[in-house]
Amino acid sequence: MTTNTRLESDAQTHEEAVESVRDAIGAYCHALDDGRVDDLVALFTADGVSALPGMEPVEGHDALRQLYRGLTPQAPQRHLVVNTVVTEQGDRATALSDLVFLARGESGWAVSLVGRYEDVLRRENGRWRFARRSLSFAGA
Repeated sequence: MTTNTRLESDAQTHEEAVESVRDAIGAYCHALDDGRVDDLVALFTADGVSALPGMEPVEGHDALRQLYRGLTPQAPQRHLVVNTVVTEQGDRATALSDLVFLARGESGWAVSLVGRYEDVLRRENGRWRFARRSLSFAGA
């Protein structure tokens, strides 16, 4: 019997690591857009940092939970992350991604902002987690 399931503790090839980092980035966007705060926080290391424009960076799960509870969507939204470039070395990776943020209003979907994520991730117990996630807005 064959299976696509692999133990998380297995060593990853570079390609598998890149795919797993991109999966973490996608999971972040889905959790944020769906307002699933606990799922979002679980994507960070215990000492993980989120740095958003116009706000002081926050560190650790409690502070992250408080931050993201305040960002729960009040209307449909989508974070579209594209052009992700991942550099992986062992249990550490960096990723640079472009962001297009869409919000749905009375007139339908519209681009609300454009930005860039700069990420540092660590592999812990077979899972890639954000050690630092920084966002900057284009033109800022």
